[in-house]
Amino acid sequence: MTKSEADTPTSWPFREAERVVHRLHKSGKSTALFETGYGPSGLPHIGTFMEVARTSWIRLAFTRLTGLPSKLLAFSDDMDALRKVPGNVPRQDMLREFIGQPLTRVPDPFGTHPSFGAHNNARLQAFLDSFGFEYEFASSTEYYTSGRFNDALRAVAAKHDVIRDIIRPTLGPERRATYSPILPLHPRTGQVMQVAIDEVDVDAASVTWRDPETGILHETSILDGGAKLQWKADWAMRWFALGVDYEMSGKDLIDSVRLSSAIVRALGGEPPESFTYELFLDEHGQKISKSKGNGLSVEEWLTYAPAESLGQFMFASPQRAKRLYFDVIPRATDEYLANQDNLREGKGRAEDNPAWFIHGGEIPTASSSPIPFAMLLNLASVVNAETPDLLWGFIRAYRPEASPESAPFLARLVDFAVRYYQDFIKPAKQYRSPTELERTALLDLADGLKSIPDNADAEALQNLLYDVGKRHPFASLREWFGCLYQVLLGQTEGPRFGGFIALYGIAPTIALIEQGLAR
Repeated sequence: MTKSEADTPTSWPFREAERVVHRLHKSGKSTALFETGYGPSGLPHIGTFMEVARTSWIRLAFTRLTGLPSKLLAFSDDMDALRKVPGNVPRQDMLREFIGQPLTRVPDPFGTHPSFGAHNNARLQAFLDSFGFEYEFASSTEYYTSGRFNDALRAVAAKHDVIRDIIRPTLGPERRATYSPILPLHPRTGQVMQVAIDEVDVDAASVTWRDPETGILHETSILDGGAKLQWKADWAMRWFALGVDYEMSGKDLIDSVRLSSAIVRALGGEPPESFTYELFLDEHGQKISKSKGNGLSVEEWLTYAPAESLGQFMFASPQRAKRLYFDVIPRATDEYLANQDNLREGKGRAEDNPAWFIHGGEIPTASSSPIPFAMLLNLASVVNAETPDLLWGFIRAYRPEASPESAPFLARLVDFAVRYYQDFIKPAKQYRSPTELERTALLDLADGLKSIPDNADAEALQNLLYDVGKRHPFASLREWFGCLYQVLLGQTEGPRFGGFIALYGIAPTIALIEQGLAR
């Protein structure tokens, strides 16, 4: 390993950024273009956040490695046709009348923007802006109609048959017979027409096609918005026209990346560096689907935890399938808290710490929270918290210096904890009675707590728990701690119990044990 290799951070965004650096060395470019794509037929969702966040982190790593300029282009395919009416928007009957029209020609069902595409584009930009992402927005309609794609479209016309032959083997017999990468817009209705192309005039940059309803033959210019491309060809043309250096996509698009890359090469260009991430799964292990509405939305996540915790979840293991459901929120939050503390305290290399990326390459100066989120959830569970004030009474006894004013991040976590407890923990609480073995051990623990100093810290209390567990014939300490969670808290798991006792208090914990024994 060379010195420069040893000095390079090992986190995955830096590994990806190095690929972009090598690409620029080969091409002679001095600036990098990163891209994310968005289909504006629906509202922004958690996958949109994920792609922009992850690409932003790679761009941050690229800047740290090279100091070269770069840009993130958030590209909206708003010239795509409305294929079906989303189920979560008003005026469904009105929208059905515009099936087949470009999204920027479909009226806005919300009545706030010139078109449905414009409405969803505005939602996308507001969504990205709310997280502070740095990006440049791009509209497919604007790029097509302004002529910015004209040169690339001429190249597509020249390679029409080659591109068609790249895609055809992937299609069924009926679709294969009529496939063309070019979709002309109907001169009268404005619809995006998926029809057989009779002739491509390369010099005139036009296509001849027959209206399937009237039989009328049309010649349509493919320039200045007269036509758009089928999406695999469109993706490739965009890479070619703009010189995109990097774009990531999900595992479900592996074949599309392969085909679009082949099209770019046929046009004489080089496809961007690509990164394939695994898809999110719902609580049952099924793929997250916008149409099904399974899984978790950004808005739902942010109802129960801070945005930094969502960044932590997105950062970890992007090439591993992960369940995206409410029960992952507490762990992601505490992982973020631990990483933020390590970053602030200078533990480990900053650029290998997820919190460094989440904070845009900055090192926070203020502490996040002296109390883990899971601990707050368990406290909320034990005291049946209806309001944050109830938790603050215990927090001040544990940390007298803490207050909503002096620890604003902790205050946010307290609010989240109460909300999460009310909606998820409280309905699922299920206590069980202790076994004879557990009853004996719990009595032993209560005696130990009565004799331990009132100011014992979390570590001393945790050692007491270990000692009690080892004195009794549990199959493992895990079985002992499982007893504590299930008998005393009505849950299957929880945080370090010594820390919980320190927060909740020794006397209240003894009372909790007595309550569990009585049960």
